[in-house]
Formats: sequence, C-alpha cells, structure tokens
Amino acid sequence: MTSEKHTDRVHHVHGRLHGHRHAEGREWSEQGRPLVELTDVSGGYRQTLGIAHVNLKLWPAQFLAVVGPNGGGKTTLLRTILGHIRPREGRVTVHGSSLGAVGYVPQLEQIDLSFPITVEEVVLLGLSRRRQWFRRTGAEDRDRAHEIMQRLNLLELRDRQIRELSGGQQQAAFIARALLGEPELILLDEPTSGLDIRSRDEVIHFLHEINHSGVAILITSHDLNWVAAHLPWVVCLNRHVIAEGGPQEVFTTQVLGETYKGEMVVFQHGDMIMVGERPHSPNGR
Repeated sequence: MTSEKHTDRVHHVHGRLHGHRHAEGREWSEQGRPLVELTDVSGGYRQTLGIAHVNLKLWPAQFLAVVGPNGGGKTTLLRTILGHIRPREGRVTVHGSSLGAVGYVPQLEQIDLSFPITVEEVVLLGLSRRRQWFRRTGAEDRDRAHEIMQRLNLLELRDRQIRELSGGQQQAAFIARALLGEPELILLDEPTSGLDIRSRDEVIHFLHEINHSGVAILITSHDLNWVAAHLPWVVCLNRHVIAEGGPQEVFTTQVLGETYKGEMVVFQHGDMIMVGERPHSPNGR
C-alpha cells in the first residue's frame, strides 16, 4: 500500500505508524497499477478538515477496512474517493476503466426505506451510472439484475417492498445495486451498523463472494472485533493514516491508542484478536 512494501514489521515514520507486511492468505497483489491512488490528500466539509495528508493505494481485488473514531474522517475519505468532496490539497487518481469503476453503498440509516419501491427496482437503479436516465430497461439489463439477485439470495424477494426485508437483506439489495454498475471497486460505509449477528454474517458472506470474483472492496467500520475476525487488511485512520496492515500487525495497544486517543486493551488467543477500551475508575485511575 506504500512504497516501502518489502519490510516485515510495523514501524514509525515521521511520528506515524505504517504496516507493510502482506496480510496472510490475501488474494490481491500490489503489482501493476492501483485502482485508486490518494497522494497527500487533505479535505473536508466547509472549514472542517476531515482528512489530512492521506496517502493510500487501493489495489485490484483487495478487501480492506478503514477503522477509526467518529469524526476521524472515514466517511470523508469515501466521499473524497467518489469525487463528492474535492481535495483542498493533494490528488485523487482513479485508474479504473470506466465511470462506473467505483460503486457506493451508503449507511442504511441514510436511506429512506419508507419509500414504496421493490427489491428489483432498487437493484435496477444501479444501471443509472452506465446509461442515459431515459432509456428503458431492456431484457438484457433485467437478466443481469436477476443474475446478481440470484447470487445474493434476493431473486425470490424481487417483488417485495424493500422496507419488508431484514437488515441483512436490505444491505444485500443495495450491494446488488452497486454491482449492477459493474464496478471494479465498491465502497461501503458501515455496512453492518445496526444489524444483528445473523445479518452481519450474511453481509460478510456476500462481500467475500463478491471479492473472490475479483471486485475490490473497501468498508468503514467501528466494530474492531468484527474487522479482526473477517478482514485481511486494515487502515487505521484519525484524520491521517496511523497504520495499515493485517489485523495481527496493526491491532496493538500502541496503534489503537494513537488512533482512538484512548487506552485500548488487545487480547490474542491463537489467531483470534479481541479489542476493548480500558474502563476508567470513578477516581480517574
């Protein structure tokens, strides 16, 4: 993810931590050209600086999570990659082969699920990035949508109202919408927020299947334990990149303490990592 790819440890560079060892078992490569490259990018909303001097490369078929505190710039990063926010400094380069190279799935909380729309209609909205809005949906488009819905276990639900689905099924419908645009990279903002355990498991299953087909995936998440259990690569962000690497490398008390500006506790049992915030006693000790 950086130019120093061949080191096998996490170390300080100009006061910041950067992980460089390849995550064990990953199926992506840093050879060739990245899909998206951020070079010394700073930006945000109005006078607020959400991210500062971010350098990051997203590679074909990569699967990674961006973690950090509320207000630490996770959503700003996604919106900057999408072009919704113009950098004040630095450059964002999208090397994808088409305008639909990057798909986006917002937080469910940001979507008005009361609007009367079926699952199939939601998915077909994904065509809007690849065609003129007034063109009618053809048989080929619908067949492609049905293929994606079948893959995500949604085909039998295609005529149901989106509000009638479970949280995991709703998230799958919006993932299918993004896939219909044939992206090379999908960005998901807190895809498991507010979901129960079963729905979270459904979502990560869908995402792994999509990633194994060659689509790169970047998610933001506040659930460090879920990320540690399921994701091969992590970027710790608090306005700037604190560290990046596999969970075994970057989920340490030092890195997480710098990321969250608080004392974190990390337990490791075999390959399992558990992260928590150290409680404070009433007298502040």
